[in-house]
Amino acid sequence: MPESAPEAVLFDLDGTFADTAPDLGAALNALRAELGLDPVDLLTLRRYASQGVRGMLGAGLGIKPEHPDYAPLYRRFLGHYQQTLCVHTRLFDGVAALIEALEQRRLRWGIVTNKSQRFTLPLMQQLGYARRAACLISGDSSPRTKPHPQPMLLACAVAGCAPERTLYVGDDRRDIDAGRAAGMVTIAVRYGYLGDSGPIEDWGADHLVDHPDAIATLLGC
Repeated sequence: MPESAPEAVLFDLDGTFADTAPDLGAALNALRAELGLDPVDLLTLRRYASQGVRGMLGAGLGIKPEHPDYAPLYRRFLGHYQQTLCVHTRLFDGVAALIEALEQRRLRWGIVTNKSQRFTLPLMQQLGYARRAACLISGDSSPRTKPHPQPMLLACAVAGCAPERTLYVGDDRRDIDAGRAAGMVTIAVRYGYLGDSGPIEDWGADHLVDHPDAIATLLGC
């Protein structure tokens, strides 16, 4: 925990705040259907959801950004995702209660995600939390994205909190790298997607939690 009283808690979006994998997976499978391919099981795609389009196209079609067809497939995927943005997406169990606890203690909270604003803002609006957040920092809010600390520092500037008195919660190694680089206390969540960046115990997070309730406990909520 911060040496002085914490001022804010910031969250990654996909895989930490909200379970977006079902709708991301649906968009990928809609794209596969266009290509004449059978659907991929959601469990296969789930672990890559925190990596956004790159993760979905890599897991679902086996292509990387350097592939010549990546750009048009990227755009087609986003077209499908925009239509299914919040059909099955829900907050992870315990997140709503954690947000309530933070607000009762008058602790600011916000989102720092690599998801572009055209999806972040309407998704948070549909979930009912856009107006409650002290900041919504998206992948195109600053010139650099996570794991660079720039979006983290922008979030603190918008929310009016000091990085060293801020907690950052994420489910991917780049979340922890970004938070540490910004001087924040970092929390890695085992309930998230976790990606393919090695064991969560090796990420260097200050805390590991299995459920959002444990974050409230850390804060004494």
